[in-house]
Amino acid sequence: MPCSARLLKTDRFCQDGRSSNNSEMPMLQTRFTEAFGVQHPIIQGGMQWVGTAELVSAVANAGALGFLTALTQPSPEALSQEIRRCREMTDRPFGVNLTLLPSLNPPPYEEYRQAIIEAGVGIVETAGNNPQEHIDAFKRNGIKVIHKCVAVRHAVKAEQLGVDAISIDGFECAGHPGEDDVPGLILIPAAVDRVSIPVVASGGFGDGRGLVAALALGAEGMNMGTRFLCTREAPVHERIKEQIVRNDERSTDLIMRTLRNTSRVARNAVSQEVRSIEARGDATIEDLAPLVSGQRGKVVYESGDPDHGVWSAGQVQGLIHDIPGCGELIERIMHEAETLIGERLQRMTGAH
Repeated sequence: MPCSARLLKTDRFCQDGRSSNNSEMPMLQTRFTEAFGVQHPIIQGGMQWVGTAELVSAVANAGALGFLTALTQPSPEALSQEIRRCREMTDRPFGVNLTLLPSLNPPPYEEYRQAIIEAGVGIVETAGNNPQEHIDAFKRNGIKVIHKCVAVRHAVKAEQLGVDAISIDGFECAGHPGEDDVPGLILIPAAVDRVSIPVVASGGFGDGRGLVAALALGAEGMNMGTRFLCTREAPVHERIKEQIVRNDERSTDLIMRTLRNTSRVARNAVSQEVRSIEARGDATIEDLAPLVSGQRGKVVYESGDPDHGVWSAGQVQGLIHDIPGCGELIERIMHEAETLIGERLQRMTGAH
């Protein structure tokens, strides 16, 4: 297989993600799983308001790699407590996401970084602005770093900065897809061709077919956001999860394009209002800020009103048809991948 991935067997996991030992579950070994010490090449990346201990520990217990979202916590001290809480819920590897975004009142990034270091976290996912000073600090403390990128040139730069892996986001992704509009089918292999460190495919992934496709494109694993948003353990109101199930691949909007700060969100009344304002051609951030406030998105997840504010969701909504537990979801993905690799693709090549 591409990437020298090896298909092995490991214990099957119960729906809560813990090992049951009564049957075997497929396990794909790649450079990513070996470097980061996880069983399965599946990542739950940082998601604002969603990457909390309940979700991350469930992902970890199922053998994948989950990330707490640092800036979901109101202070560095709260992040330290959330890391401790997650450790009480899993003894498996997990990481912390630190996203660096332009802001009129930037959060105390150095203090969040220090909280991560002092907590002894072994893996960090960075995203956003140039992470050089943070990467340097993490690396001095023996922490592995994955940097999330939306362009090949950013992936090349991140490797030069010393990160251990790249997560490359195709145009299909939720959140910020960048301004180049390159879909994963092109972006992933283009990035693989330019860097030597492991690449994780992100944007539009939600099942075993996506995992096998990511490996075929040269990636060492896949990252899922929206799919993990729609799991039982995600700290999101049930009505929002049900809305994701009802939505299809067309149920997103690209907003803030006129400000070159594009964001893909679930289509709703607010996103349509934002697009109408932008269509005038003279929209400013002051015009849009009351509508795109992150606090309104937080209320969406808490209240279950999908039209209260904008909230991130990707085109992969069209592949989401249920609300499983994380353990059940990851087991399903791995078995689907095993079936595709061991049966369907081998039949096509005439292998026996």
